[in-house]
Amino acid sequence: MGAGMKARKFVYRCSACAHEEPKWLGRCPECGEWNTLAEAAAGGGSGARGERREGRATPQTVPLASVESREGGRISSGIAELDRVLGGGIMRRGAVLVGGEPGIGKSTLLLQAAASARIKGKALYVSGEESAGQIKLRADRLGLAQTGDIARIEVICTGSLAEIETALNAVKPSLVVVDSAQTLFSQDAGSVPGTVSQMKYCSFELVTWVKERDAALFLVAHVTKEGVIAGPKALEHLVDTVLYFERNDKTAGLSEGRDCRFLRASKNRFGSVDEIGIFTMGDRGLSPVDDAGSLFLVRRDGELPAGVATAAVLEGTRTMLVEIQALTIPAKGATSRVFSDKIDSGRVSRVAAALEKHLGLRLSDQDLYVNVAGGIRISEVGVELALALALYSARSGLALPAGLAISGELSLTGELRPVARLAGRVKTARGLGFPEFLCPRDTRQEEGEQAEAGAAEGVKAAGDIKTAVALAYG
Repeated sequence: MGAGMKARKFVYRCSACAHEEPKWLGRCPECGEWNTLAEAAAGGGSGARGERREGRATPQTVPLASVESREGGRISSGIAELDRVLGGGIMRRGAVLVGGEPGIGKSTLLLQAAASARIKGKALYVSGEESAGQIKLRADRLGLAQTGDIARIEVICTGSLAEIETALNAVKPSLVVVDSAQTLFSQDAGSVPGTVSQMKYCSFELVTWVKERDAALFLVAHVTKEGVIAGPKALEHLVDTVLYFERNDKTAGLSEGRDCRFLRASKNRFGSVDEIGIFTMGDRGLSPVDDAGSLFLVRRDGELPAGVATAAVLEGTRTMLVEIQALTIPAKGATSRVFSDKIDSGRVSRVAAALEKHLGLRLSDQDLYVNVAGGIRISEVGVELALALALYSARSGLALPAGLAISGELSLTGELRPVARLAGRVKTARGLGFPEFLCPRDTRQEEGEQAEAGAAEGVKAAGDIKTAVALAYG
């Protein structure tokens, strides 16, 4: 019996989680999936993986104090907005996961980056979804031969990890683009592509390859209908940076109705997650927006309608002016509802409660609709004062002055709290034709910024929401 077990040459391996069993079972005891156990060579996963690592030297520990930091570890992607979101450029030996809905421009952006990145070596573009001819057609449509260096881009159209590793070792690229993680497969992780174990195993092998060499990896990922990256959450933990592409609402009158795409970082080991990259999609692909200060402003002739306020908000290191639109109507049900997807609905409810408490403005029997022109999502606290005045204007029917920009944080006590980089907000608003600026009064006078901003002509400072309303309608 013991000899028979030693002579066994095969096992039953789960195609979903790679769990092995000596005999066939209808349901995998590890992941609970049905009918996923299939006959496979015994030890195929661990043995094959071990064979690849046999030639490696025994790992040695080193004192952290003796390790030299890599100050020059970044390289420019050649796309300013992408560099901004990454924290200053592509980090060597770094892995970036890019997610977004189908057709939003992930493949287009990375093909442009492969052609324009400031690298000395080759760029390897791995596609498991398109043929080489289709990739060349896109490159021609984008005009990459004129704007970048497509001669250095090597293309391989496969999802096989073994073939990809062979190409990596032959080309030795400085930049690797894999489109997409869901098409990767390896015999070591089972026989069915696209499973959780396939994505985890193949992605880990690719990340390990670039970490051991002076290269960088971009990994494209599909998203679910909820907008999050499909597959295991461990995929996001494997990489250094996770980027999400978002699409704006094509609002009529916004910058001639341009189609804007927003690139955000939800994780970044080497930079901030507060920065946002803004692109416009055109015939030549994605074009970075250099000056986004006025991109989300709606230009009108004459006075503003009621319910509209202009907010000066920060997105990372950049100041932008956005139009906050509010509408209040009698509630259709027993309780009022808040409809807001670009500003958190909880924040809208808190601001409405503060207005009702401290100004006596009845909003509890109203349905509240809040929108941001241009479809950009705003999470910065500096939008709260503008949101409060937009709600006040919508409920009272009194329009705010057209040349007034607003920034400030509103507390539940009705007090206004100061915001960061106020002088920069005032300067941006003044440059875009807003002579008046309403902001909180900072009694601390930190670093003289409030004093500098307050000394400017047209700046109105208030300590609470009641005073702010009085100054706004001055």
